[in-house]
Amino acid sequence: MKLATLKNGRKDGRLVVVSRDLQHAADAAAIAPTLLDALERWHAAEAPLLALYERLNAGTADGAFAFDPAQAAAPLPRAPQWCDGSAFLNHGRLMEKAFDIAPMPDADRIPLMYQGGSDDLLGPHDDLPLPDEAHGIDFEGEFGVIVGEVPLGCPAALALRHVRLLVQINDVSLRAFGPREMRTGFGFFQAKPSSSFAPVAVTPDEIGEAWRDGRVHLDLTVMRGDERFGHPNGGEMSFGFDQLIAHAAFTRRLSAGTIVGSGTVSNAGGQRGSACIAERRAIELIEHGASRTPFLHFGERVRMEAQWQGAPVFGAIDQRVVQALPPTA
Repeated sequence: MKLATLKNGRKDGRLVVVSRDLQHAADAAAIAPTLLDALERWHAAEAPLLALYERLNAGTADGAFAFDPAQAAAPLPRAPQWCDGSAFLNHGRLMEKAFDIAPMPDADRIPLMYQGGSDDLLGPHDDLPLPDEAHGIDFEGEFGVIVGEVPLGCPAALALRHVRLLVQINDVSLRAFGPREMRTGFGFFQAKPSSSFAPVAVTPDEIGEAWRDGRVHLDLTVMRGDERFGHPNGGEMSFGFDQLIAHAAFTRRLSAGTIVGSGTVSNAGGQRGSACIAERRAIELIEHGASRTPFLHFGERVRMEAQWQGAPVFGAIDQRVVQALPPTA
């Protein structure tokens, strides 16, 4: 099943079901007005949403219309929580080697995770408004899951039963702020502005065997302008989403609608390129003694898309970096 949120002037938008080929949609208001409402009542909403999805794919859904991803918000324009992991140890090891950082103790046993802002999540074609190019504007391509309610202390062995939907994310970073914020011990804040999401969230069955071991085994193609920056595969996670969910829920309950991210998709060996600029700069520093690739400039475009069996899964993130306008009052 594929679900999206269309903009309607309200903060949470309106829920629609999207056809498997991403060409058509049907309004789901009679079942649930918003995706968050559907997630909070998933056991009641899932079956009628699935029935609508099947009618839409069969061409028999009443009121079906063309799906325009440019009108889509993030699947959850605001979420109860946004918990982002760093589950690809290859990425962390490259950064440690490039910048002579001491390895994090227990990094191979305990996932890294920070809690980001979830009150203003951006849609797939929204501009990325940011204050200053000097802040080191970077993209980070990753996958994520949206969960139902997860009880405190949920073990990894039971965590995947709470996964409702898969999503594709651009976790935007401002690299100039990261080192200081990490040294404080309080974690990221200014370094992490609003993240962006592909237009469609999908149930795990939509990618068949590519969803296994708590991992999304799909290539994530990342374009910077006309350049293919990388196409790493999500299956190389050192920690699966089962472990990330259990880590997040170790000392707290997770509300329905909590998003858990994988962190930057990263593959060993370098043949598949990178899903963020910082990783490429680290590789350049290791290999050449200096970083060569600049961070993003205003006016640049970033595109990210994952496919399964030759067809798009989530639709594409395709957005432009712009300078944020100063407040007028």
